[in-house]
Amino acid sequence: MKKIKTGDEVIVIAGKDKGKQGSITKILENGRCFVSGIQMVKRHTKPNPQAGVAGGLVEKEGSINLSNVSIFNPSSKKADKVSIKILEDGKKVRVFRSSGKEIQS
Repeated sequence: MKKIKTGDEVIVIAGKDKGKQGSITKILENGRCFVSGIQMVKRHTKPNPQAGVAGGLVEKEGSINLSNVSIFNPSSKKADKVSIKILEDGKKVRVFRSSGKEIQS
C-alpha cells in the first residue's frame, strides 16, 4: 500500500516552494509527482495551428520528488507522516502517525 496517493493534500517540505500546499495530480514511476500549483516552470512552445496551440511562453507544473513532499494534516495544520494500520477484518488503512486518525482518501 502506498503512503501517498493521487488526490492527497500535501505540503512541500524542501526546495524553492517550501511551505506551499497543493494536491497531487499525478505520481510517476521514478519517484516523482506533480502537485497542483507547485514547481511552476516556463516552457517555450512552437505554435501549432492544427492542434490550436498559440505558442510562446507557457507556464506549467514540473515534477517534484516524493521525498520533498509530506501529507498535510488538517487537524494540526502541519506536515505529518503516514503509517499503515491493519484493522481486525484484515483491511489496511492509512493513518496519521501523530494522531492515529484515518486519512480520508
